[in-house]
Amino acid sequence: MANIKSQKKRIVTNEIAHQANKSKKSRIATEVRKYRELVKAGEFEKAEKQLDLLFSLIDRARLDNIYHANTASNKKSSLARLLSDAKKAK
Repeated sequence: MANIKSQKKRIVTNEIAHQANKSKKSRIATEVRKYRELVKAGEFEKAEKQLDLLFSLIDRARLDNIYHANTASNKKSSLARLLSDAKKAK
């Protein structure tokens, strides 16, 4: 455990940030799961709306430095490709 007062404060603030980041990542993962289920079921209109929500969440996570810029871009492109491929296969 830290002995320096400022380090004790940093431990507390880091834990608060960790919990907030964890919550945002969990929300994204939940929405991705819902999106994949919609695509698998062939509900493309609902999936497109879900994709817009996901893009928004991922972009906000990128701005909050939860995801690196490349990671966010990779996630967005893979999700968009999933819908595109499913539409072509139908």
